[in-house]
Amino acid sequence: MMGAALIEQLKQVEDFRTTDGRRHPLWLVLLLVIMGTMNGYVGYRGWGDFVKRHSRVLIEKFGIQKHGVPSYSTIRRVVMGVDFDKLADKFNEWAKTYVDLEVSEWCATDGKSIKGTVQNYSSSNQNFVSIVSVFACKRGLVVGMEKFENQQKSEIQVVQELITALGLEGVVLSFDSLHCQKKLAK
Repeated sequence: MMGAALIEQLKQVEDFRTTDGRRHPLWLVLLLVIMGTMNGYVGYRGWGDFVKRHSRVLIEKFGIQKHGVPSYSTIRRVVMGVDFDKLADKFNEWAKTYVDLEVSEWCATDGKSIKGTVQNYSSSNQNFVSIVSVFACKRGLVVGMEKFENQQKSEIQVVQELITALGLEGVVLSFDSLHCQKKLAK
């Protein structure tokens, strides 16, 4: 039931690809990336290895016909081209529906910069993309995420916006030292 709802959310992510040569639905490629990540496979090669290793089960489970499972290069093209903001919105909608946090449940927040997104790396005025996520520790699930560029917003601002958007009340939140500033305690 929960997986079916995730698939329905992924089906709502707009496919940026042209119809010529499109062999796999966007939702399927995104789902395979999520499944691979949940199983410890990271990066394009890792996701390609996950799909290759489990191809027989994936073909059977998802009724994949004709072209088989997506290749490493298909996965790479999809991940590089998908509109992350739209994907994150759909993921956050799904997570809010299926992850009902209990009072005093522990959630960790953290931001990570994305390798390869640094611009002007030789100057002191660098710009890079980061992802902030809220992680329900007991459940081992991400309950929300948001992307930002460091020259447009700060991690502090994005974390506050994400917590508000997710409607997190009554949970215990842990933050890294960046969020331990006097002006934030007020």
